Amino acid sequence: MKLKYFIPAFIALIGAVLVSCSDEDTMTLLNEIQVSRSYVPINLDGGEASIDISTTDSWSIDQSTKPDWLTITPMNGGAGEGKITFSAPAALDGRNAEIVIDCAGRQQHIKVIQGLATVQEATCKEANEGIEGKKYRVTGAVTKFVGNYEKYGNLYIQDETGELYIYGMADKNGTLANNPIKSWGIEIGDIITVEGPRTVYNGTPELVDVTVIKVVKSLLKIDSYDPEDATIPKEGGNVTLNLSCKGNGVTVEIPEDAKSWLSITSITGGSKPTVTFHANANAGGARSAEVTFKTSNGSQESVITATIYQIGSIVDVNCTEFLEAPEGETQYRITAVIQKVANKQYGNVYLRDWTDELVYVYGIGAKGDFETLGLKEGDIVTLVGKRSSHNGSPQMKGAQYEKHFSVTDVTIAEFLAKPDDPDPEHPSVYYRVKGQITDIKNTTYGNLYLNDDTGSLYVYGCYPGWGAVGDNRKGWLATADIELEDELTMIGYKSTYTDKNTGVSTIELCGGIYFSHTKHD
Repeated sequence: MKLKYFIPAFIALIGAVLVSCSDEDTMTLLNEIQVSRSYVPINLDGGEASIDISTTDSWSIDQSTKPDWLTITPMNGGAGEGKITFSAPAALDGRNAEIVIDCAGRQQHIKVIQGLATVQEATCKEANEGIEGKKYRVTGAVTKFVGNYEKYGNLYIQDETGELYIYGMADKNGTLANNPIKSWGIEIGDIITVEGPRTVYNGTPELVDVTVIKVVKSLLKIDSYDPEDATIPKEGGNVTLNLSCKGNGVTVEIPEDAKSWLSITSITGGSKPTVTFHANANAGGARSAEVTFKTSNGSQESVITATIYQIGSIVDVNCTEFLEAPEGETQYRITAVIQKVANKQYGNVYLRDWTDELVYVYGIGAKGDFETLGLKEGDIVTLVGKRSSHNGSPQMKGAQYEKHFSVTDVTIAEFLAKPDDPDPEHPSVYYRVKGQITDIKNTTYGNLYLNDDTGSLYVYGCYPGWGAVGDNRKGWLATADIELEDELTMIGYKSTYTDKNTGVSTIELCGGIYFSHTKHD
């Protein structure tokens, strides 16, 4: 197969007519990836198109760059020559996507175009619910900057229909990733009109790499906060916002659900108004309120928001209680077993306690802290963090480490040779043991024998997980369908029980925390 190292000039698709490709346009040649063309046209009525590919190593399509409407076959391949086919069903309007092929640390971008993408005027709601790949022009007030916004221009805009995420923005010269916020002089509260293609990333609709059409400066601006972090201590106190106003006075709104603890103590007028808020003492968890400021000059109205925070107590919860808690600023403390490690570098883990619910923790401390602390699967850890969510799934985000018990994996023989826990009333030395159940002595509390290739061990209690007390310890074997000959993994501490009547001593795994089990064949 002979490959052409050219990029065809892009000719817009009109109606159902396909573009033609020129063999005279050149492209930057990568030694690792060579493709016959990097612009792929597909008929608006649906169809497919292919490109030839030659690579020096295995390659794959970056899944995050593939929209739902596009089918790519294959998605990966080995070194050598091959073919990639792109196909799409009929579309009501033009759309496009930029696909990335990864190979040996290099990336080749492929532009797939179906039909002629026209720009449609839309509200935030219409853009959120729109067609992937289609261009929309939307006008809204800037509500917040997010991520690396200074470089890329990531922000949210809002109109009367909802909020829309803008991911990437060109500066006044049309250059991306070049501090467009500064280039356009955009501030919170400004009303901007942007246009760009709609896509969905991790379930969130967004306009990407937008062009700014118009910026209308806000009549209101927050100059400073006192204190700077707009946070009131849990004992109660004040926070003052200093504003700039080009309108006729300022009105302030506090959300209904915050009026029981937050109030306005003073407002001054003029072009530099100040607004002071007072929060009552807080006996519960941390809380916050998004307050709204409005002004008008007769022809234009401007609305901006600010968030007032108040510190609260840390609320101790189990995994189920955390998952059922509302999102917000409240800090929750969870102690549970690290059931699975999703990312060691960032400390993304799954926690499980006696409630048999998994809590996903999106990051423990700073990058590298998880490994520095020596944390691992099976350890019993105490974390503090806020209840957050991603794509509708609850999670603890930005968790802070408090303490942990390191759990050591051992065989039964190794466990039997370990010393007893120095303080069985407050155990601190834990082991994880796996074996086959050979005998069940008590089904209520789960007293049983485990065997492996190295020996036999008596387990004094198989409980649902960390934190189980009282009746919550009972009946776990039946609940989890654990039976004789199943392979059971337990966490516990070592102790020795001596019968006063017979003088016979038995080494035991006590405080048995269930970790996992495998059914016998």
